[in-house]
Amino acid sequence: MGELESIVRHLESGDVSLEKSVALYERGHALRAHCEARLAAAQARIEQVSLGADGQAAATAPFGEG
Repeated sequence: MGELESIVRHLESGDVSLEKSVALYERGHALRAHCEARLAAAQARIEQVSLGADGQAAATAPFGEG
């Protein structure tokens, strides 16, 4: 997350070349995707969704219960 914040600061400063800006943007995009994947994995470990008879989410419970 720190590296992503640093990239944003560099891009917002406007003091980098176009080529460097593109490289920083690509790295930032990859970092954002990585962070989102880790967050999704953490949320999946924390909550377990219980489905009702209709197949819709009925309730959630802490992971490992129920």
